Amino acid sequence: MHSKVYKEYENIFREHNISGRVLEIGATLNKKSLLASKLLKNCDKTGINLVDSGKFLDFENILCNANDMSIFKDNEFDCVLCNSVLEHDKYFWKSISEMKRILKDNGILIIGTPSYKDLWSHKFTKYIKGQNLISDFLRSTTFTFKLHSYPGDYYRFSEETYKDVFFEGFKNVKIKTIMMPPRTIGYGFKNQQ
Repeated sequence: MHSKVYKEYENIFREHNISGRVLEIGATLNKKSLLASKLLKNCDKTGINLVDSGKFLDFENILCNANDMSIFKDNEFDCVLCNSVLEHDKYFWKSISEMKRILKDNGILIIGTPSYKDLWSHKFTKYIKGQNLISDFLRSTTFTFKLHSYPGDYYRFSEETYKDVFFEGFKNVKIKTIMMPPRTIGYGFKNQQ
């Protein structure tokens, strides 16, 4: 995980004083795991992953597919974290549904993915008169993170996806795109049901 992405997650942890039960989707058994953050030291932490199980520091990783987290009860976690996973998930909407199901009312869901963004050059193409190959290319091009197949690489998500799909029905949603190539990180709080 890029250090700027990790720092952005830690800023959210700090701002919202994350506590209670925390689940990380796609957790790794190393210091790059979000669960390894010192800002989560007083939390009850669990990770799930498709390939790694075991203990690391003060958390345990369980083999589990995020498309079906029936091993967890409804409203079990105060915070659910997911970073750089959904682009590899053929059925990401199932995982989103499961994350929402296991999150407590008023719990925080934090998601990060590679995304895409207009090129900075879009700002200048409005000054180019007429049509030509260069201006047409610059007007219609977006920038995205490279393909990185593990086990597959299927999607990139826009800020609109975050707002209208990932956090549909959530409150106090914040979405931020950082870096180039772009990564989007968003969070929101589950409404009481």
